[in-house]
Amino acid sequence: MPHLPRSAVLTAATVAVTALVAGAFALSGGDDDPAPAAPAGATVRLDRPGQLLFRQAGTGPTAGRLAAVPLSGPPGAPAVADPRARTITGLPCVRVHAAAGAAVCLTVERKAVAQTYVELLDGPTRRTHLFPIEGAPSRAQVSASGRMISWTAFVGGHNYRSKDLSTRTGVFDRRTGRLWSDLEKFKLMRDGRRDWSADLNYWGVTFTRDDDRFYATARTKGTTYLVEGSVSTRTMRTLRTNLECPSISPDGGRLVFKKATGDPARPWRLHVLDLRTMRETPLAEPGSVDDQAVWIDGRTVAYGRVRGSTTDIWTVPADGSGAPRMLLDNAFSPAAIH
Repeated sequence: MPHLPRSAVLTAATVAVTALVAGAFALSGGDDDPAPAAPAGATVRLDRPGQLLFRQAGTGPTAGRLAAVPLSGPPGAPAVADPRARTITGLPCVRVHAAAGAAVCLTVERKAVAQTYVELLDGPTRRTHLFPIEGAPSRAQVSASGRMISWTAFVGGHNYRSKDLSTRTGVFDRRTGRLWSDLEKFKLMRDGRRDWSADLNYWGVTFTRDDDRFYATARTKGTTYLVEGSVSTRTMRTLRTNLECPSISPDGGRLVFKKATGDPARPWRLHVLDLRTMRETPLAEPGSVDDQAVWIDGRTVAYGRVRGSTTDIWTVPADGSGAPRMLLDNAFSPAAIH
């Protein structure tokens, strides 16, 4: 494995210290008003298959909290979520993702200067790590095995169309405790040559099943690229342009992503890329989706869609057929636990 830069070593030391005192922290809400703690007993088992983990949206007293709802439906049919069965915890999350009994929660502590934290959780939503990062929460994913954690925060700008965009993307290995605090420290090869561009930004990491290889988005000089990388070698290479926020399918053969349209009214459209043929398929969601969509199963992807002052979770078939369908109202940042 690669040697960590000094900054990453210092941050890794912070991980160890803050993990010991994590239970003493009482974090405020993320980008919603602070909410009271959830009722006693409102817990979520991250190691319990058949549920959808998400962030409660809306404007109510529990907005911004980690929540879960059972997923049901006959085999082969679209998943169904009963909003009346949702469990809302007392844990604030701006962005959340989970797999294999592990979860990552990006949260913000409100004080004189807001502080963003990466919070790692295990099966009974117990904190295992809590450490600070720079910027406003944007993206987060857990690898299928639960080992690798990735996140992205805005250091400059507030969305992926901002001219002053600056991001910070990190990766943490739960098994070894190694932390890579900034993908910009990795080597990027573009068209066979090392890219030394000073304006490189990365976001939206998704890991393959070997927990070493990953895909992500890179942007330089106004162009976005799909990159394929390796944590062990700290290298990346560009694969194609105009592909953002990839998420890998359960079978490892496809990526769902958002593609820039050039239309200011609808800046992005969801597509699926077949990694074997490199063929792109536009999905049946006609609206613009600014999210890192995820896979509910091998046939369906889920994503957040804005509705007034709140956000709902929608699904659409991954083969381009059918039509979008609301899965859960007042919810955001979905992760299906299998």
